[in-house]
Amino acid sequence: MAFDLPIGTFSTTKRSFMRRIPALALPVAVSLVLMATLLAGCGGTSPGTDVKVTGAWGRNPVVSIPKAHPDNQLVVRTVVKGSGPQLAQNDVFVGNYVGYVWSGTKAALKVDTFTRSTPQLFPPGGQLLKGLKKALVGQPAGSRVLAVVPPADGYGSQGNASGGVKPTDTLVFVVDLIKTYAVTSSAAGQQVSHGGGALPTVQSAQGAPPTVTIPQTAPPTTLTVHTLIQGSGPKVGKGQMVVVQYVGVNWTSKKIFDSSWRDGAPAEVIVGASPSQLIPGWDKGLVGQHIGSRVLLVIPPADGYGKTGSPQAGIKGTDTLAFVVDVLGAYGPETA
Repeated sequence: MAFDLPIGTFSTTKRSFMRRIPALALPVAVSLVLMATLLAGCGGTSPGTDVKVTGAWGRNPVVSIPKAHPDNQLVVRTVVKGSGPQLAQNDVFVGNYVGYVWSGTKAALKVDTFTRSTPQLFPPGGQLLKGLKKALVGQPAGSRVLAVVPPADGYGSQGNASGGVKPTDTLVFVVDLIKTYAVTSSAAGQQVSHGGGALPTVQSAQGAPPTVTIPQTAPPTTLTVHTLIQGSGPKVGKGQMVVVQYVGVNWTSKKIFDSSWRDGAPAEVIVGASPSQLIPGWDKGLVGQHIGSRVLLVIPPADGYGKTGSPQAGIKGTDTLAFVVDVLGAYGPETA
């Protein structure tokens, strides 16, 4: 589905230095509280309690919304209780969801990520709709959660015109939580190198952004892929959604031009997609890497932005780029 219901306050500014085409908008939310639990348990007191969800976790849910006017009550129901780590307030998570707009006595499906080839990464709970924060924070990975979100816990009196949400509309979400990540998540494998010599030197503590020191020498003229931390997880396949932490440094200026650490959360990229969503150096360098690894990518212009560079990122057509990428997870089927 091409349309994404923007259900959070998370910035959807694209990391255009990596991407060739726009990424899908990031959605949904996070926080199970006692009040929401009590509301969910008051059967028959709200039309929202009559919303029914069937189907297995991980599969597209079947959602039945009554032909009645919603009221102003937040309703939360844990349809499937998972057994994984609980989602913390500042965690991001990988998941799928369906989102409906309930207006008057009618409800319309606006987004369904279950129909896509890969799940998506959801931003930290503190940056999302209040009703979803109340529904999801505290839920363990492996859960399926229903959230019926009235305007006061959604977009309020402003609504959201770009999402087709009027100020009086209620939102209905069913969210499957697949895996959680702390915003300080980093490579968890075995340290095998810190780079150095003709390559950048990379130093960092666990859970902290790496420090990248560019040498006072000319950069390599071909793509260089150097493993710093060797992970032990499965290999990244073409077409998968990969959760990463990264730092990008311009070899010429020796300055960071973008960083997931600086942005405050891991990022998602689709590696080896067709058509490509990344500069060639990322596609070539990350496919085949093991989850848990930290990889140094030294990318010459031919595998970066070519002769045109990327003016918005301060990258000239002659600039070589150095990325330190932590491969945290990979999701979705590998494409041929």
